[in-house]
Amino acid sequence: MTPIGGATILHADLDAFYASVEQLLDPSLRGRPIAVGGGVVLAASYEARAFGVRAGMPGWRALKLCSDLRFVGGHFHEYQRLGDQVIDVLRDFTPLVERISIDEAFLDVAGSVHLFGSPADIAVGIRRRVRAEIGLAVSVGVARTKHLAKIASQVAKPDGLIVVEPDREREFLDPLPVELVWGVGPVTHARLTGTGIRTIGELAATPSTLLQGLVGQAAGGKLASLATNTDPRRIQIARQAASVGAQSALGRREVTPGLLGSVLGYLADRVAGRLRAAGRAGRTVTVRVRFGGLRSVTRSVTLPVGISTTLTLTELATELAGVALAERPHEHEITLLAVSVSHLVDEPALQLELPLDLDGRHRPGTVTGAARWALDRSVDTIRARFGRDAVGYATVVFSDVGHVPEAFRELAERHAID
Repeated sequence: MTPIGGATILHADLDAFYASVEQLLDPSLRGRPIAVGGGVVLAASYEARAFGVRAGMPGWRALKLCSDLRFVGGHFHEYQRLGDQVIDVLRDFTPLVERISIDEAFLDVAGSVHLFGSPADIAVGIRRRVRAEIGLAVSVGVARTKHLAKIASQVAKPDGLIVVEPDREREFLDPLPVELVWGVGPVTHARLTGTGIRTIGELAATPSTLLQGLVGQAAGGKLASLATNTDPRRIQIARQAASVGAQSALGRREVTPGLLGSVLGYLADRVAGRLRAAGRAGRTVTVRVRFGGLRSVTRSVTLPVGISTTLTLTELATELAGVALAERPHEHEITLLAVSVSHLVDEPALQLELPLDLDGRHRPGTVTGAARWALDRSVDTIRARFGRDAVGYATVVFSDVGHVPEAFRELAERHAID
């Protein structure tokens, strides 16, 4: 039996999931460079990735990199069905499964070794069953912590297995590129490499005070902990989202009222719809505006009560974006807009309010708020029956945002926790 404190956390991650499903459904696509999407690459097979094709890339650029690239439409119901089947396989080995997206999950198998063998044996069994029963390849990392297990599964790709025993964690981690650390995105990566920090070992050897000066106190402390594999998080079987958000990359677009209205309306529609579907509302609204050169400004407001209506969230997001833009009058182009709602509360029903002398602009229980609440739920009902495109706000329906198909966004967001 594996001793307590051993490598008993698994991270299972399906390889090139969306593209692999398409190749599974159509065997003639196997071994060929394919991309899910059209105008924008939503996902790419490993054969396409070998040419530099990546998710989020414009279709014309992908074809320029790989002239033999085959674009295919997405089978979104199949993604959900097959992803669920994989999770069922994982739960046959342990009830402690934490699904973090449509195609990846953490497992704690400490209590299962007496039934199925060592964690490494369990990982082998998972990979064998997923391949035989579902037809997909899954890479698995096994380690003492969630963070290290996830890194191990990334290194194992494609279609591999890596076990990192506690006595060789530093040997494994130190030479790896720093971008494998959870939370190191393009901006943080640029700052770290700009000071000569290119590997996880170099990150671990960097004083926390220096890291905090580079990326901020909270992020610096988190990076220092993860680089030394200090990660106390345990498997969470069921959890509620701490926030709900959506964002839209714009390329480089000139700031206009029309652009702000359409993009923020689109994002608010997505976020508010997800809140209502979960029976939740949120008190804090946050907007992030990214300018050229990866410079960004974030502004937020916290309300006395939670909101979940599309128009109210659109108004608040527009006001916050206006504040952010006013503080950067020299910036004339933006590259990304993001809207999120946090401090979530349950909202099973609407509580009407007396017309007291309060600022009721954004309060859901006022006459205006109640009308919006009822309208949105009518919209939700129509969409549930006839599809998302059946009805919507004009600023969203007639805008040019939302190049990614709605079904793809909904699938990705269904298991996302911000």
